[in-house]
Amino acid sequence: MDAPSPSASPTPAVTVENLTKVFKSGFTKKPLLAVKQLSFEVKAGEVYGLIGPNGCGKSTTMKVMLGLLKATQGRATIFGRDSEEVASRQDVGFLPENPYFYKHLSGRETLNFYGRLCGLRGAELKDRTEAMLELTGLTHAAERRVGGYSKGMLQRVGLGQALIHEPRLLILDEPTAGVDPVGSRRIRDLILELKQRGITIVVTSHLLEQMQEVCDRVGIMSNGRMVSEGKLEELISVENQTELILQDAPPELLAKIRALVQEAGGKSQVVSEGKPRTTLEKLFLQSTTQTGDGE
Repeated sequence: MDAPSPSASPTPAVTVENLTKVFKSGFTKKPLLAVKQLSFEVKAGEVYGLIGPNGCGKSTTMKVMLGLLKATQGRATIFGRDSEEVASRQDVGFLPENPYFYKHLSGRETLNFYGRLCGLRGAELKDRTEAMLELTGLTHAAERRVGGYSKGMLQRVGLGQALIHEPRLLILDEPTAGVDPVGSRRIRDLILELKQRGITIVVTSHLLEQMQEVCDRVGIMSNGRMVSEGKLEELISVENQTELILQDAPPELLAKIRALVQEAGGKSQVVSEGKPRTTLEKLFLQSTTQTGDGE
């Protein structure tokens, strides 16, 4: 798959400007404010994470970006085009949280079907289908019916259908929800590979550790507003602390370091000391990889 170059497109991939969305629900038609004065920008070629609790307005925002909902006020653009324009959707691939596929079709037939919906035909359709099977690691299961796929495999074939028409922007809604750790790792590796190919990605997830591994910038929403946004490393760093990790440090060296800190005086102090820990997820992945488990 040819990689679009981020530098070739100075126009932001996504721009949301003063977005407000009000729904009228119930017999009384009482207005429900889902998103209020929301603004953010996604640069071409980056992975942007949109996170927040349930009901904060993430899904509403994504639907406006996709042109599925009309904004009450404000607007969203995709590579400079208003998201309400049909033409803007040619540059977008979308994977919903719970994609539905025809269970009687095989993986190859499913990708062929979506490729045809995108206007692909003949040799181009065949080549794109095979490329997506290879990219998502589903070549071995191409002839199996998707009704027999695991949740992780369904998400990967969903990624394939979202990418079949070579979009410049990929929008992922909870791509690893309900997927086991091995499948989650494969999806995250795919996201990082797509980023290397120059594809812009907007992703939402409740699994914050996974977001931390793939996102360049994040926006945190609450009650329909953006409450914090910026580069991930800047947001999660503790400004007044410095971490020093030593390997095979003898007790004598550690004692000297503690003594130097005490001699320095002032506000400097050793806050904690101990062995760094891995995560349960990383331990699980390491153990299952060694035993050859996984799809």
